[in-house]
Amino acid sequence: MFQRMIEDLKEQTGAALRLTSLAAAAAVALFITIAFLCAAAFVVVLERYGLTQACLAGAALFFIVTAIAAASFLIRRNQIQALAERRAVQRAKAARSAMQSGLADPRVIAAGLQMMSTIGIRRLIPILAVGGLALGFLVSRHSSGAQQPAE
Repeated sequence: MFQRMIEDLKEQTGAALRLTSLAAAAAVALFITIAFLCAAAFVVVLERYGLTQACLAGAALFFIVTAIAAASFLIRRNQIQALAERRAVQRAKAARSAMQSGLADPRVIAAGLQMMSTIGIRRLIPILAVGGLALGFLVSRHSSGAQQPAE
């Protein structure tokens, strides 16, 4: 069983490595293509309008590309932050729901009553007090983490 899991992991890692190397090769080829296209556009503008206009056209082109890249970066960053906030809220709700359903479970209550009769009520009161404090800290930590504003 473990041998099969290890072989699956090796195959997945190998496939991911091959895909990554193909993507890197495609990125290098795209960069070289764009460099030649920019050089060709520079030469065309240089022959038609002169050196100053060719340099300004190249700068304008790269400024537009930079502005588009910056805008897409900011949009994507905001989407990732919104997704992280939604997941944090969902995790907090799930944790509260699991905590409430766990405390309302009849088996948990029966186990608690059996423990109380076995240990004795006088010995159990300090243990319950410490458990209540821990539960209070846990709930307050989850509820305060879900309500923090995004930066």
